[in-house]
Amino acid sequence: MGNSYQTVAFQTLGCKLNYAETSTIERSFIKSGYSIVDFDDPADVYVINSCSVTENADKKARKIIRKALSNSPFAKIIVTGCYAQLNPTEISNISGVSLVVGTEDKFNLPENLESMHSSDTFKIITSNIKNVNSFEPSFSIGKRTRTYLKIQDGCDYNCSFCTIPMARGKSRSSSIDEVMCQVEKIISSGVLEIVLTGINIGDFGARPDEDLLKLMLKLDKINGRQRYRVSSIEPNLLSDEIIQFIAESDKFLPHFHVPLQSGSDIILKSMQRRYNKDLFSNRMNNIKKMMPNACIGVDVIVGFPGENEDCFQETYDFINNLDISYLHVFSYSERNDTKAVNLQHKVETDKIIDRSKALHILSKEKKDKFYAKNHGSIRNVLIENYNDGFLSGFSENYVKVKTKGQVESVNTIIPLQLNYASDGIMLGKQI
Repeated sequence: MGNSYQTVAFQTLGCKLNYAETSTIERSFIKSGYSIVDFDDPADVYVINSCSVTENADKKARKIIRKALSNSPFAKIIVTGCYAQLNPTEISNISGVSLVVGTEDKFNLPENLESMHSSDTFKIITSNIKNVNSFEPSFSIGKRTRTYLKIQDGCDYNCSFCTIPMARGKSRSSSIDEVMCQVEKIISSGVLEIVLTGINIGDFGARPDEDLLKLMLKLDKINGRQRYRVSSIEPNLLSDEIIQFIAESDKFLPHFHVPLQSGSDIILKSMQRRYNKDLFSNRMNNIKKMMPNACIGVDVIVGFPGENEDCFQETYDFINNLDISYLHVFSYSERNDTKAVNLQHKVETDKIIDRSKALHILSKEKKDKFYAKNHGSIRNVLIENYNDGFLSGFSENYVKVKTKGQVESVNTIIPLQLNYASDGIMLGKQI
């Protein structure tokens, strides 16, 4: 297939799932005869895979669009992803945008671009999200030693603050056979670490007899040195069976990312989350009981409507008493068409800022304590980068490690004895 343009550049915003999908979209452009260039370089086409989880994400997408136009004023600008699905008209009104493509059609961007007539100033291609049922397998490859593999998309949970069901549609999955096929391709390329990702991966299961644990059991049996991480998983779907399996597996790593969002049952109920803090605490305790050295990252939202001082203090104290490793702290961002928009008792901006700062400080304390616990231990580190005589990468339990070495060690797994250091990184001694 011929095309009217030669070069294309990409920018990805948001989650790991977006990175997996962007890489798949890149391969479709290469197949159509395009050459990939860096986003900071002049290009004929710029593709922005957007996020819309917060208002700040929308602002960042608009800033990236302006940057692309400053690089190449006459380039074609394509915006896809969640922002494009939720607010296509808003994006099309941004000067210089050529094509806005929603969730269902984002994997056909080369064809969509070629279908534009020379007289078209811009074009919007979106579908009713309620009618989106297809699942497009995706994985990132070629730029990282770690690959993100999409196994699930969409969400049926409808939390009161979240736009994801409106942006990505209902929950749907790859099949176990299809995932196995993708993993074999990834392994054959030399990648040593695969992150299973999706919007709600605990809901994985394309068929009635398939679920996440059955998939993990199959992947665990594939021969090779590859190892796996499980990305964010809802606490109510993080079963004791999954925790026990990871504890006993040599390939699935002791690293968990679990959204809490609030340590107040009152706020959790208002958020329409499907668990309470007792369930969450039980899951965290079970992980640490089976895997004392496991890394646990936790998401938390501050400033949700109704979060008074008592609710925030309850959240702070709850997190402080959990044996976790770090936090991802998000300030509540009001999103159109969500149920939370209509909730009373909004939290003032200055209080949100103060609470966010307090949790960021707590997160650093948790991380420092977790790293200190790893002092003197021997961990298997996947070397991902080389810079000025030093190698860096992550251990199986997600400790960032730096050690002296040669560039030839990139994309290998080496045992290192960890020595505690500040600034969020440990020093590794080769043994």
